[in-house]
Amino acid sequence: MCLNVRKCNECGQPLPESFEPPAVEPWTTGIFGCTEDTESCWTGFFCPCVLFGRNYESLRDDYASATTPCVLHAIFIEGGLAVAAITAALHGVIDPGTSFLVCEGALFGWWMCGIYTGAVRQMLQKKYHLKNLPCDPCLVHCCLHPCALCQEHREMKGRLSDNFVMPMTLVNAPPVQQMNSTQDSSSANTHQHRTSLEMSPL
Repeated sequence: MCLNVRKCNECGQPLPESFEPPAVEPWTTGIFGCTEDTESCWTGFFCPCVLFGRNYESLRDDYASATTPCVLHAIFIEGGLAVAAITAALHGVIDPGTSFLVCEGALFGWWMCGIYTGAVRQMLQKKYHLKNLPCDPCLVHCCLHPCALCQEHREMKGRLSDNFVMPMTLVNAPPVQQMNSTQDSSSANTHQHRTSLEMSPL
C-alpha cells in the first residue's frame, strides 16, 4: 500500500493535509523605483558588484561576508565588459579579429549577468514567494541589471525592517496575596477546634 504524502519543494519535509501553499505576492516596489532609496540607487548604478554582495549577504542567512559574491560579480560581469572596453580602446573595432574579441567579452559579461545574478533573484523570489515581475529573473538582469539590483535591495530592506516589529503580548501578573495575623489566628483556631472534635470520646 502506497501513501501519497505531499512534501515541501524546498526542504523535502512531509506536509500536513491541511497545508495550503502561500499565495504569490507582488513586489513592494517597482523595477523603476530606484529613487525611493537614493543610497542603493547610486551604489547599484556606479558599483553594482558592491550592492550585489550586500544583497547576497542579506539573502543567505548562513553566509558570513559579502566579499566573495562581490568579487565574483566583478570578475564575471565587470571583467568581461572591461576586457571588451580595453580591447576596443587599444586596437579599435575596425579589425575583424579585434571586433570578435570585443563582442566576445561583452557577450560573456552579459550572459554571466543573466545567469549568475538571475539565479540570486530567483532565490529571493522563492524565499518571499514573489511574482516574476516584470518577466523572468534572468531576462530582468540581462536587460535592467542595475534597476533589478536596486529593487532586490529595497525588497529585502523593507521585509527585514518589518520583521523587527513583532507583536507583543502583555501579560499581567496576578496580584500578590498576603495573609494577615488575624487570618492566621482564625485559621489556627479552626484547625484546633476540628482536632479537638475528632479526639473527643463518644
